[in-house]
Amino acid sequence: MEKRNVLLVGAGGVAHVAAHKFAQNNDLFGDIYLASRSLEGCKQILKSIERKKNYKDALKKIQIRQIDALSVPEMIKLMKALKISITVNLASAFCNMSILEACIESGCSYIDTAIHEEPHKVCENPPWYANYEWKRKDHCQDKYITAILGAGFDPGVVNAYVAYAKKHFFDTIDTIDIMDVNAGSHGKYFATNFDPEINFREFVKVWTWIDKQWVCKPVHSEKKVYDFPVVGKQTIYLTGHDEIHSLSKNIDANSIRFWMGFSDHYINCFNVLKNIGLLSEKPVKTAEGLEVVPLKVVKACLPDPKTLAPNYTGNTCIGDLIVGTKDGRRKELFIYNVCDHKTCYEEVESQAISYTAGVPAVAAAILIAKGNWDVKKMVNIEELNPDPYLDLLKDIGLPTETIKVSYSKKTSKNK
Repeated sequence: MEKRNVLLVGAGGVAHVAAHKFAQNNDLFGDIYLASRSLEGCKQILKSIERKKNYKDALKKIQIRQIDALSVPEMIKLMKALKISITVNLASAFCNMSILEACIESGCSYIDTAIHEEPHKVCENPPWYANYEWKRKDHCQDKYITAILGAGFDPGVVNAYVAYAKKHFFDTIDTIDIMDVNAGSHGKYFATNFDPEINFREFVKVWTWIDKQWVCKPVHSEKKVYDFPVVGKQTIYLTGHDEIHSLSKNIDANSIRFWMGFSDHYINCFNVLKNIGLLSEKPVKTAEGLEVVPLKVVKACLPDPKTLAPNYTGNTCIGDLIVGTKDGRRKELFIYNVCDHKTCYEEVESQAISYTAGVPAVAAAILIAKGNWDVKKMVNIEELNPDPYLDLLKDIGLPTETIKVSYSKKTSKNK
Protein backbone atom coordinates (compact mmCIF):
# COMPACT_ATOMS: atom_id res chain seq x y z
CA MET A 1 0.00 0.00 0.00
CA GLU A 2 1.32 3.43 -0.96
CA LYS A 3 2.11 5.56 2.05
CA ARG A 4 0.03 8.70 2.40
CA ASN A 5 1.38 12.25 2.41
CA VAL A 6 0.36 14.37 5.39
CA LEU A 7 -0.14 18.11 5.79
CA LEU A 8 -0.05 19.48 9.34
CA VAL A 9 -1.53 23.00 9.54
CA GLY A 10 -0.54 25.30 12.42
CA ALA A 11 2.56 26.23 14.40
CA GLY A 12 1.21 26.61 17.94
CA GLY A 13 1.66 24.42 20.98
CA VAL A 14 -0.54 21.55 19.81
CA ALA A 15 1.01 21.54 16.33
CA HIS A 16 4.43 21.46 18.03
CA VAL A 17 3.51 18.21 19.81
CA ALA A 18 1.89 16.69 16.73
CA ALA A 19 4.94 17.42 14.59
CA HIS A 20 7.16 15.64 17.13
CA LYS A 21 4.83 12.63 17.13
CA PHE A 22 4.66 12.52 13.33
CA ALA A 23 8.47 12.57 13.30
CA GLN A 24 8.52 9.66 15.76
CA ASN A 25 6.19 7.72 13.45
CA ASN A 26 7.37 8.97 10.06
CA ASP A 27 7.90 5.43 8.77
CA LEU A 28 4.09 5.05 8.60
CA PHE A 29 3.59 7.94 6.18
CA GLY A 30 4.87 9.32 2.92
CA ASP A 31 6.04 12.94 2.88
CA ILE A 32 5.09 15.04 5.93
CA TYR A 33 4.63 18.81 5.65
CA LEU A 34 4.14 21.49 8.31
CA ALA A 35 2.43 24.68 7.09
CA SER A 36 1.52 27.95 8.79
CA ARG A 37 1.39 31.71 8.22
CA SER A 38 4.53 31.81 10.37
CA LEU A 39 7.51 30.16 8.70
CA GLU A 40 9.56 31.08 11.75
CA GLY A 41 7.14 29.17 13.96
CA CYS A 42 7.53 26.11 11.72
CA LYS A 43 11.32 26.42 11.81
CA GLN A 44 11.33 26.52 15.61
CA ILE A 45 9.29 23.31 15.75
CA LEU A 46 11.74 21.56 13.40
CA LYS A 47 14.66 22.73 15.53
CA SER A 48 12.96 21.24 18.58
CA ILE A 49 12.49 17.90 16.80
CA GLU A 50 16.18 17.89 15.90
CA ARG A 51 17.22 18.75 19.46
CA LYS A 52 15.24 15.82 20.83
CA LYS A 53 16.37 13.50 17.99
CA ASN A 54 12.74 12.50 17.44
CA TYR A 55 12.90 11.43 13.80
CA LYS A 56 12.38 7.67 13.62
CA ASP A 57 13.75 7.64 10.07
CA ALA A 58 16.42 10.33 10.14
CA LEU A 59 16.38 10.57 6.34
CA LYS A 60 12.70 11.58 6.21
CA LYS A 61 12.59 15.16 7.46
CA ILE A 62 9.39 17.17 7.86
CA GLN A 63 9.22 19.92 5.23
CA ILE A 64 7.69 23.35 5.82
CA ARG A 65 5.51 25.66 3.76
CA GLN A 66 3.89 29.06 4.30
CA ILE A 67 0.12 29.24 3.92
CA ASP A 68 -2.90 31.38 4.74
CA ALA A 69 -5.26 28.71 6.11
CA LEU A 70 -8.27 31.03 5.69
CA SER A 71 -7.78 31.00 1.90
CA VAL A 72 -9.53 27.99 0.40
CA PRO A 73 -7.90 28.46 -3.05
CA GLU A 74 -4.43 28.62 -1.48
CA MET A 75 -5.11 25.51 0.58
CA ILE A 76 -6.42 23.57 -2.42
CA LYS A 77 -3.41 24.59 -4.51
CA LEU A 78 -1.00 23.47 -1.79
CA MET A 79 -2.77 20.16 -1.14
CA LYS A 80 -2.82 19.27 -4.82
CA ALA A 81 0.77 20.34 -5.44
CA LEU A 82 2.07 18.23 -2.53
CA LYS A 83 -0.31 15.31 -3.24
CA ILE A 84 -1.65 15.47 0.29
CA SER A 85 -3.83 12.58 1.41
CA ILE A 86 -4.40 13.49 5.09
CA THR A 87 -4.62 17.00 6.53
CA VAL A 88 -4.44 17.54 10.29
CA ASN A 89 -5.89 20.93 11.20
CA LEU A 90 -4.20 22.36 14.30
CA ALA A 91 -4.56 25.98 13.28
CA SER A 92 -6.91 28.50 14.90
CA ALA A 93 -10.52 27.33 15.32
CA PHE A 94 -11.44 30.21 12.99
CA CYS A 95 -9.81 28.26 10.12
CA ASN A 96 -11.76 25.02 10.43
CA MET A 97 -14.28 25.59 7.66
CA SER A 98 -11.78 26.88 5.12
CA ILE A 99 -9.45 23.92 5.70
CA LEU A 100 -12.34 21.44 5.63
CA GLU A 101 -13.67 22.90 2.38
CA ALA A 102 -10.21 22.65 0.83
CA CYS A 103 -9.95 19.01 1.90
CA ILE A 104 -13.33 18.16 0.39
CA GLU A 105 -12.41 19.82 -2.91
CA SER A 106 -8.96 18.19 -2.94
CA GLY A 107 -10.13 14.68 -2.06
CA CYS A 108 -8.12 14.80 1.16
CA SER A 109 -8.96 13.28 4.57
CA TYR A 110 -9.51 15.84 7.33
CA ILE A 111 -8.81 15.79 11.09
CA ASP A 112 -9.30 18.58 13.64
CA THR A 113 -9.23 18.88 17.43
CA ALA A 114 -11.83 21.54 18.22
CA ILE A 115 -15.08 22.97 16.92
CA HIS A 116 -15.22 25.78 14.35
CA GLU A 117 -15.68 29.33 15.61
CA GLU A 118 -16.60 32.57 13.89
CA PRO A 119 -14.69 35.63 15.17
CA HIS A 120 -17.80 37.72 15.84
CA LYS A 121 -20.04 34.97 17.26
CA VAL A 122 -19.60 33.48 20.72
CA CYS A 123 -21.35 30.44 22.23
CA GLU A 124 -23.91 29.97 19.48
CA ASN A 125 -27.03 27.88 20.03
CA PRO A 126 -26.54 24.13 20.49
CA PRO A 127 -25.69 21.68 19.17
CA TRP A 128 -22.63 23.60 18.00
CA TYR A 129 -21.54 21.09 15.37
CA ALA A 130 -24.85 21.58 13.56
CA ASN A 131 -24.02 25.26 12.95
CA TYR A 132 -21.06 24.53 10.67
CA GLU A 133 -19.40 21.10 10.47
CA TRP A 134 -22.44 18.83 10.20
CA LYS A 135 -23.79 20.94 7.33
CA ARG A 136 -20.93 19.42 5.28
CA LYS A 137 -21.78 15.80 6.14
CA ASP A 138 -23.56 15.06 2.86
CA HIS A 139 -20.77 16.74 0.89
CA CYS A 140 -18.18 14.53 2.56
CA GLN A 141 -20.20 11.38 1.98
CA ASP A 142 -20.89 12.23 -1.66
CA LYS A 143 -17.16 12.71 -2.27
CA TYR A 144 -16.03 9.79 -0.02
CA ILE A 145 -14.07 12.14 2.22
CA THR A 146 -13.03 10.94 5.67
CA ALA A 147 -13.50 13.85 8.08
CA ILE A 148 -12.86 13.13 11.77
CA LEU A 149 -14.04 15.92 14.03
CA GLY A 150 -12.68 16.72 17.48
CA ALA A 151 -9.73 14.32 17.60
CA GLY A 152 -7.89 15.97 20.49
CA PHE A 153 -8.35 14.90 24.10
CA ASP A 154 -11.46 16.85 25.03
CA PRO A 155 -13.07 16.67 22.58
CA GLY A 156 -11.59 13.43 21.28
CA VAL A 157 -10.25 10.85 23.69
CA VAL A 158 -13.05 11.56 26.19
CA ASN A 159 -15.52 10.75 23.40
CA ALA A 160 -13.67 7.49 22.75
CA TYR A 161 -13.86 6.73 26.48
CA VAL A 162 -17.65 6.94 26.26
CA ALA A 163 -17.74 4.67 23.19
CA TYR A 164 -15.37 2.22 24.90
CA ALA A 165 -17.44 2.16 28.09
CA LYS A 166 -20.65 1.66 26.13
CA LYS A 167 -19.08 -1.19 24.14
CA HIS A 168 -17.43 -3.04 27.03
CA PHE A 169 -18.92 -2.00 30.37
CA PHE A 170 -22.54 -0.77 30.10
CA ASP A 171 -25.90 -1.87 28.74
CA THR A 172 -27.43 1.56 29.41
CA ILE A 173 -25.88 4.90 30.31
CA ASP A 174 -27.58 7.41 32.60
CA THR A 175 -25.01 10.18 33.16
CA ILE A 176 -21.65 11.16 31.72
CA ASP A 177 -19.52 13.66 33.62
CA ILE A 178 -16.40 14.65 31.69
CA MET A 179 -13.86 16.16 34.08
CA ASP A 180 -10.64 18.00 33.20
CA VAL A 181 -8.17 19.27 35.79
CA ASN A 182 -4.65 20.63 35.58
CA ALA A 183 -2.97 20.32 38.96
CA GLY A 184 0.19 21.94 37.66
CA SER A 185 2.12 25.14 38.21
CA HIS A 186 3.76 27.27 35.50
CA GLY A 187 5.21 30.04 37.68
CA LYS A 188 3.39 32.91 35.94
CA TYR A 189 1.02 35.30 37.70
CA PHE A 190 -1.75 34.46 35.23
CA ALA A 191 -1.79 32.50 31.99
CA THR A 192 -3.99 30.20 29.94
CA ASN A 193 -2.81 26.76 28.85
CA PHE A 194 -3.87 27.25 25.24
CA ASP A 195 -4.78 30.17 22.99
CA PRO A 196 -6.19 32.81 25.41
CA GLU A 197 -8.67 34.09 22.85
CA ILE A 198 -10.22 30.66 22.31
CA ASN A 199 -9.96 29.84 26.01
CA PHE A 200 -11.93 32.88 27.18
CA ARG A 201 -14.55 32.57 24.44
CA GLU A 202 -15.62 29.27 26.02
CA PHE A 203 -16.70 31.03 29.21
CA VAL A 204 -19.57 33.23 28.06
CA LYS A 205 -22.44 30.90 28.91
CA VAL A 206 -22.74 27.24 29.84
CA TRP A 207 -24.70 24.98 27.52
CA THR A 208 -25.14 21.56 29.11
CA TRP A 209 -27.26 18.44 28.43
CA ILE A 210 -29.62 17.63 31.33
CA ASP A 211 -32.51 15.12 31.15
CA LYS A 212 -32.10 14.90 27.37
CA GLN A 213 -32.49 18.61 26.72
CA TRP A 214 -30.25 21.66 26.44
CA VAL A 215 -30.00 23.82 29.54
CA CYS A 216 -28.21 27.18 29.71
CA LYS A 217 -26.56 28.24 32.97
CA PRO A 218 -24.36 31.19 34.04
CA VAL A 219 -20.60 30.70 33.81
CA HIS A 220 -18.88 29.29 36.92
CA SER A 221 -22.23 29.17 38.74
CA GLU A 222 -21.98 25.48 39.70
CA LYS A 223 -18.97 23.78 41.24
CA LYS A 224 -18.03 20.68 43.20
CA VAL A 225 -14.95 18.96 44.61
CA TYR A 226 -13.86 15.61 43.17
CA ASP A 227 -11.08 13.36 44.44
CA PHE A 228 -9.06 12.52 41.30
CA PRO A 229 -6.43 9.79 40.91
CA VAL A 230 -2.87 11.11 41.43
CA VAL A 231 -3.83 14.82 41.69
CA GLY A 232 -6.25 14.43 44.61
CA LYS A 233 -9.18 16.67 45.51
CA GLN A 234 -9.80 19.46 43.00
CA THR A 235 -12.52 22.07 42.59
CA ILE A 236 -14.25 21.75 39.22
CA TYR A 237 -16.84 24.01 37.56
CA LEU A 238 -19.70 23.14 35.23
CA THR A 239 -18.68 24.42 31.80
CA GLY A 240 -19.88 24.22 28.22
CA HIS A 241 -17.66 22.26 25.83
CA ASP A 242 -17.49 20.82 22.31
CA GLU A 243 -17.91 17.12 23.10
CA ILE A 244 -21.29 17.54 24.80
CA HIS A 245 -22.71 18.69 21.48
CA SER A 246 -21.87 15.53 19.54
CA LEU A 247 -22.32 13.07 22.42
CA SER A 248 -25.86 14.39 22.99
CA LYS A 249 -26.68 13.28 19.44
CA ASN A 250 -24.71 10.04 19.22
CA ILE A 251 -24.98 8.56 22.74
CA ASP A 252 -28.25 7.70 24.46
CA ALA A 253 -27.60 9.22 27.90
CA ASN A 254 -29.92 11.22 30.09
CA SER A 255 -27.36 13.85 31.12
CA ILE A 256 -23.92 14.80 29.76
CA ARG A 257 -21.88 17.46 31.56
CA PHE A 258 -18.40 18.91 31.29
CA TRP A 259 -16.44 20.08 34.35
CA MET A 260 -13.16 21.95 34.32
CA GLY A 261 -10.83 22.68 37.21
CA PHE A 262 -9.97 26.29 38.09
CA SER A 263 -8.07 27.72 41.02
CA ASP A 264 -9.51 30.55 43.09
CA HIS A 265 -6.79 32.80 41.64
CA TYR A 266 -7.86 31.99 38.06
CA ILE A 267 -11.51 32.69 38.87
CA ASN A 268 -10.61 36.02 40.50
CA CYS A 269 -8.51 37.15 37.52
CA PHE A 270 -11.15 35.97 35.05
CA ASN A 271 -13.91 37.85 36.86
CA VAL A 272 -11.94 41.11 36.94
CA LEU A 273 -11.15 40.88 33.21
CA LYS A 274 -14.76 40.03 32.39
CA ASN A 275 -16.35 42.64 34.63
CA ILE A 276 -14.34 45.52 33.14
CA GLY A 277 -15.07 44.37 29.58
CA LEU A 278 -11.64 43.08 28.61
CA LEU A 279 -12.97 39.68 27.49
CA SER A 280 -15.30 41.16 24.89
CA GLU A 281 -14.90 40.10 21.26
CA LYS A 282 -16.57 43.35 20.11
CA PRO A 283 -14.29 46.14 18.80
CA VAL A 284 -13.97 49.37 20.79
CA LYS A 285 -12.27 52.69 20.01
CA THR A 286 -9.62 54.23 22.19
CA ALA A 287 -9.43 57.97 22.91
CA GLU A 288 -6.80 58.16 20.15
CA GLY A 289 -9.24 56.71 17.61
CA LEU A 290 -7.64 53.27 17.44
CA GLU A 291 -10.06 50.38 17.01
CA VAL A 292 -9.11 47.38 19.12
CA VAL A 293 -10.75 44.13 20.24
CA PRO A 294 -10.35 43.90 24.04
CA LEU A 295 -10.01 40.10 23.99
CA LYS A 296 -7.19 40.31 21.46
CA VAL A 297 -5.42 42.90 23.61
CA VAL A 298 -5.61 40.56 26.61
CA LYS A 299 -4.25 37.74 24.44
CA ALA A 300 -1.31 39.91 23.39
CA CYS A 301 -0.53 40.75 27.03
CA LEU A 302 -0.62 37.19 28.37
CA PRO A 303 2.25 34.68 28.04
CA ASP A 304 2.29 32.53 24.91
CA PRO A 305 1.17 29.08 26.17
CA LYS A 306 4.21 27.51 24.44
CA THR A 307 6.53 29.47 26.74
CA LEU A 308 5.06 27.84 29.86
CA ALA A 309 6.48 24.39 29.10
CA PRO A 310 10.04 24.61 30.55
CA ASN A 311 8.87 25.50 34.08
CA TYR A 312 5.64 23.50 34.27
CA THR A 313 5.36 20.96 37.10
CA GLY A 314 2.55 18.68 38.19
CA ASN A 315 -0.03 16.60 36.36
CA THR A 316 -3.23 16.77 34.39
CA CYS A 317 -6.07 14.33 34.92
CA ILE A 318 -8.85 14.10 32.33
CA GLY A 319 -11.57 11.48 32.32
CA ASP A 320 -15.19 10.41 32.20
CA LEU A 321 -17.26 9.44 35.21
CA ILE A 322 -20.00 7.27 33.72
CA VAL A 323 -23.05 5.92 35.54
CA GLY A 324 -25.36 3.32 34.05
CA THR A 325 -26.38 -0.32 34.23
CA LYS A 326 -24.81 -3.65 33.32
CA ASP A 327 -26.72 -6.93 33.58
CA GLY A 328 -29.42 -5.22 35.61
CA ARG A 329 -27.04 -3.71 38.13
CA ARG A 330 -26.11 -0.07 38.63
CA LYS A 331 -22.49 0.57 37.64
CA GLU A 332 -20.23 3.59 38.05
CA LEU A 333 -16.89 3.80 36.25
CA PHE A 334 -14.16 6.43 35.97
CA ILE A 335 -12.02 6.10 32.82
CA TYR A 336 -9.15 8.55 32.56
CA ASN A 337 -5.58 9.56 31.74
CA VAL A 338 -2.95 11.23 33.92
CA CYS A 339 -0.21 13.19 32.14
CA ASP A 340 2.93 14.68 33.69
CA HIS A 341 4.17 18.11 32.55
CA LYS A 342 7.86 17.38 33.11
CA THR A 343 7.72 14.07 31.26
CA CYS A 344 6.11 15.80 28.27
CA TYR A 345 8.81 18.46 28.25
CA GLU A 346 11.57 15.89 28.38
CA GLU A 347 10.11 14.06 25.39
CA VAL A 348 8.86 16.85 23.08
CA GLU A 349 9.63 20.19 24.83
CA SER A 350 5.95 20.82 25.57
CA GLN A 351 3.55 21.00 28.50
CA ALA A 352 0.91 18.33 29.15
CA ILE A 353 -2.10 20.31 27.93
CA SER A 354 -0.67 20.62 24.42
CA TYR A 355 0.60 17.03 24.62
CA THR A 356 -2.80 15.58 25.45
CA ALA A 357 -4.37 17.52 22.55
CA GLY A 358 -1.69 16.83 19.94
CA VAL A 359 -0.96 13.13 20.40
CA PRO A 360 -4.56 11.95 19.75
CA ALA A 361 -4.70 13.78 16.41
CA VAL A 362 -1.61 11.88 15.27
CA ALA A 363 -3.18 8.60 16.41
CA ALA A 364 -6.24 9.40 14.29
CA ALA A 365 -4.01 10.05 11.26
CA ILE A 366 -2.24 6.73 11.79
CA LEU A 367 -5.57 4.89 11.92
CA ILE A 368 -6.72 6.58 8.70
CA ALA A 369 -3.43 5.67 7.03
CA LYS A 370 -3.79 2.04 8.14
CA GLY A 371 -7.42 1.91 7.00
CA ASN A 372 -9.02 1.31 10.42
CA TRP A 373 -10.67 4.71 10.49
CA ASP A 374 -10.75 5.60 6.78
CA VAL A 375 -14.55 5.68 6.83
CA LYS A 376 -15.16 7.94 3.79
CA LYS A 377 -17.64 10.18 5.63
CA MET A 378 -17.77 12.81 8.39
CA VAL A 379 -17.83 11.43 11.95
CA ASN A 380 -17.19 12.43 15.53
CA ILE A 381 -14.86 10.24 17.55
CA GLU A 382 -17.59 8.38 19.46
CA GLU A 383 -18.93 7.02 16.15
CA LEU A 384 -15.69 5.09 15.52
CA ASN A 385 -14.33 1.86 16.99
CA PRO A 386 -12.53 3.05 20.15
CA ASP A 387 -10.40 -0.06 20.70
CA PRO A 388 -7.61 0.53 18.16
CA TYR A 389 -7.52 4.22 19.11
CA LEU A 390 -7.03 3.66 22.84
CA ASP A 391 -4.55 0.82 22.15
CA LEU A 392 -2.52 3.08 19.90
CA LEU A 393 -2.64 6.01 22.34
CA LYS A 394 -1.20 3.75 25.03
CA ASP A 395 1.71 2.90 22.72
CA ILE A 396 2.49 6.52 21.83
CA GLY A 397 2.18 8.23 25.19
CA LEU A 398 -1.37 8.46 26.57
CA PRO A 399 -2.37 5.28 28.43
CA THR A 400 -5.94 4.81 29.61
CA GLU A 401 -6.78 3.85 33.19
CA THR A 402 -10.10 2.73 34.69
CA ILE A 403 -11.48 2.72 38.22
CA LYS A 404 -14.66 0.85 39.09
CA VAL A 405 -16.21 3.31 41.52
CA SER A 406 -19.20 1.14 42.45
CA TYR A 407 -21.14 -1.89 41.27
CA SER A 408 -24.44 -2.48 43.04
CA LYS A 409 -26.41 -5.64 43.63
CA LYS A 410 -28.77 -6.70 40.88
CA THR A 411 -31.94 -4.65 40.90
CA SER A 412 -35.39 -6.18 40.62
CA LYS A 413 -37.17 -6.08 37.29
CA ASN A 414 -39.90 -3.92 38.81
CA LYS A 415 -37.52 -1.06 39.57
